[in-house]
Amino acid sequence: MPMKNAARLTRDFFEQPTLQVAINLLGQHLVRIRPGHARVAGVIVETEAYIGSEDLACHARSGKTARNMSMWGDPGRSYVYFVYGMHWMLNIVTASAGLPAAVLIRSIFPLEGIEQMARRRNNQPLEELANGPAKLCQAFDIDGALDGHDLCNPESKIFIEAAETPAPESVTSGPRVGLNSVPEPWKSKPWRFCLNP
Repeated sequence: MPMKNAARLTRDFFEQPTLQVAINLLGQHLVRIRPGHARVAGVIVETEAYIGSEDLACHARSGKTARNMSMWGDPGRSYVYFVYGMHWMLNIVTASAGLPAAVLIRSIFPLEGIEQMARRRNNQPLEELANGPAKLCQAFDIDGALDGHDLCNPESKIFIEAAETPAPESVTSGPRVGLNSVPEPWKSKPWRFCLNP
């Protein structure tokens, strides 16, 4: 159910341990606003945590670079990166400034602006509009221009709105996706979290 007057999540929410943020983001609403367009919003239903340079699945494993610099920023900022020469991915920086940790938003269930999402996604069915990290970035019109964006700024055009926290029994965890070349134990860390229907 859309919550147009719901409170935006503040920095305190993101300034927590990354695994906790990854779980707590489930059920909250990602919102995108663009001038001249209707609000686009949806429920976050899948996340993944990436924590520090010791996490060999994390982009920070090779140190600070031009690509991953946003990961070292304040919690509540976006880390948006390009993969495979064709896809954008949205992450939210967590924990504390100087610790490169973030949560990848993997999947969204659309609530508002569904017609806009469908146009951006070539009229895919509802369940296919944002059920993957690249798909949701396309549906929400998120690209590299939003890298380092402060989601906690009251004027931000992309942010997270508070919604009802799901019951713990509705959340499942498992290994992160697509880590074929990542060694153990990082490959099998159960740091992917899903909100079950």
